[in-house]
Amino acid sequence: MSKITRNRCKCAKCGDIIESRTVHEFKTCKCGAIFTDGGTKYVRRGFTDPSDIIDLSEYDGTEIND
Repeated sequence: MSKITRNRCKCAKCGDIIESRTVHEFKTCKCGAIFTDGGTKYVRRGFTDPSDIIDLSEYDGTEIND
């Protein structure tokens, strides 16, 4: 598993880009179709329709073993 440097995504419905920067920082887009959570510790996403979410997360390539 690579280290997460940015945990963010874009809503295909409203165009909102949301980012979770810290653990348990739950972010929802303005239309409520998607959410992200976890900061740089983990990536947790939610959506009603998978086509509503565009992943914009970034990873540094460093392998971590949890």
